Amino acid sequence: MIFDRISEFISEYNMLVRGETVVCGLSGGADSVFLLLAMCEMRERLGISVRAVHVNHCLRGSESDRDENFCRQLCEKIGVDFKAVRCDVKKFALENSLSDEQAGRILRYRIFSENSVGCKIATAHNADDNLETVILNLTRGTALKGICGIPPVRGNIIRPILAVTRAEIEDYLKSAGQNFVTDSTNLSDDYTRNKIRHRVIPILREINPSLNETAVRSIRNLRAENDFIEMWTDKAMKSCRKGDSLCGLKYYDEVIRHRCIARLLSEKGFPYSSERLQTADKILTEGGKLNISGNFHLISDGETVSLKEIVQQSREMLSKELVIGENVIFHDRVMNCEILSSKDFHNSQEISGEYVHKKLTFYLLDYDKIVGRAIVRNRRFGDRIKLPHRGFDSSVKKLINETVPKDMRAELHFIEDGEGTIFAECIGVAERVLPVAETERLLKITFGDWRG
Repeated sequence: MIFDRISEFISEYNMLVRGETVVCGLSGGADSVFLLLAMCEMRERLGISVRAVHVNHCLRGSESDRDENFCRQLCEKIGVDFKAVRCDVKKFALENSLSDEQAGRILRYRIFSENSVGCKIATAHNADDNLETVILNLTRGTALKGICGIPPVRGNIIRPILAVTRAEIEDYLKSAGQNFVTDSTNLSDDYTRNKIRHRVIPILREINPSLNETAVRSIRNLRAENDFIEMWTDKAMKSCRKGDSLCGLKYYDEVIRHRCIARLLSEKGFPYSSERLQTADKILTEGGKLNISGNFHLISDGETVSLKEIVQQSREMLSKELVIGENVIFHDRVMNCEILSSKDFHNSQEISGEYVHKKLTFYLLDYDKIVGRAIVRNRRFGDRIKLPHRGFDSSVKKLINETVPKDMRAELHFIEDGEGTIFAECIGVAERVLPVAETERLLKITFGDWRG
């Protein structure tokens, strides 16, 4: 019998204990009416109390009011406490840039939560809903969790009829002489899920007439495997979690690492995709930083990955006209500039091409190639420089991230002339001011501590 199967499903997932109250989400549609009748039928067997709550989304005018009245009358007939709550889905959707479908779901579950404190809330998701969810997740891209479909239990939310097909529900209601209401929006293809329901599922059912039964078994098996992975994820989180950090997680399997990172992000309300988890996993194992959202980053030294908020300090714009001698724009460092004759270098090859290199202790520029007034300054947003032999302008930010230690990045010196950046400390000299064999005057740049 169908109620025996539901009772077994409830027991399998430990949905209820004796003495609990179940609040049924009642829309008035076939699924929710069946759910309410099933819970009432099994009240004594399960030792539970049953209530119902109806959410009027106020989207369909008189039809919405009809549904609310139907639910109220049904509960009066079978002796179930009933509450109706109205919400303005259109307004909420507009204020939060959501579709009506998304807004309705958020408000519905919010109302369910508010009206089920200390109780369980039962929703009427069935086997067909679960199959549609799996197909939708596959279409959008998903991992094992997504293929498992709708969870039977999530917090205090339970889905007792998740293994019952829509056809079984309608057959039962017909045999019991129980009517229900039909939401006109469920008959259209306006929503993506309805397109799957009305177009995709019928084609799949032509291929396999037992599609729902097959899907129920497959999802049950996948859920068991997912539960096994979740068990190991629990163990990894318990072993590695230190506040907002995960220590030693790199030594676990990639699947477990991904799950743990996903949990950490989910707890803080950050969305993630499989691509984001792949990037985060690389950061975890190799070290680095990944922006998650706004000022929040995942930071790893190759052993520990941490979720941290990094508030960017506004960079003060520092600049002075370049002088021959000591140039000071930072409080503790000085850039020394002197003009030399190329004759001071006995081997002209020394001042051509590769002589200027970021690893040397000083830099040489062709002083006579500087255009207009030269300025010494700190780094600016969007800085670019054309280095020798590259043939293109390079992003200074990218070059710094690749080559300059973090503790040195805040106090780097730059020189620009009338045509742009000609020098970047630790990066090099721009190609157009690079000394060559014909150079007559050199600008020598060295750095030291400021003691003035």
